[in-house]
Amino acid sequence: MSYYTVRGIVGRGFPILLVTSIIGIFAGQILNFEIDKLVSMPIILVLIPSLIKIGGDTGSMLGARLSSSFHMGLGSHLHRNPVVRNSVLAALIVGLSACIFVGIMVWITGEALGIGMPFITLMALCLIAGSFELLAVFSATITIAFASHRFGVDPDDTVIPLIATLGDLIGVSGIFITMHILNLI
Repeated sequence: MSYYTVRGIVGRGFPILLVTSIIGIFAGQILNFEIDKLVSMPIILVLIPSLIKIGGDTGSMLGARLSSSFHMGLGSHLHRNPVVRNSVLAALIVGLSACIFVGIMVWITGEALGIGMPFITLMALCLIAGSFELLAVFSATITIAFASHRFGVDPDDTVIPLIATLGDLIGVSGIFITMHILNLI
């Protein structure tokens, strides 16, 4: 019997889809709860979608690499594993580079629209929130990937959907935490 049947795919995917829907609703409610603060700083509204996607996208990239290494038999141990180390390092470089690029582009957009904030403040917000998001998402990615593999669940079915949604939740939380740290709200 084939592993890839409609019944099998739906059976494995539905619980994950349910969990990610609940997490997504929770992330949206955090944004809704802080709506007054967001409206007072419209540049943050420009920043949020792109910054929260960085964690989810790079975490999904890391999850796909880890899943591929499990399928090839290369990712059996977490400690001192060059596949894990190199994958995390590559994803971290991509993620931090993307945070810098997003910060620059949002600052340019804010200046053009007359809704900007100081460049240093915006870059600090992007780098602190982005670093927090990347570290949390990468930790979750590694944990979910290894747990899925250990318990006989295909990491391809769990890691990417969960991490993409967790990236949104952690990213939104990280932005508001960083705004509090920088005394922006």
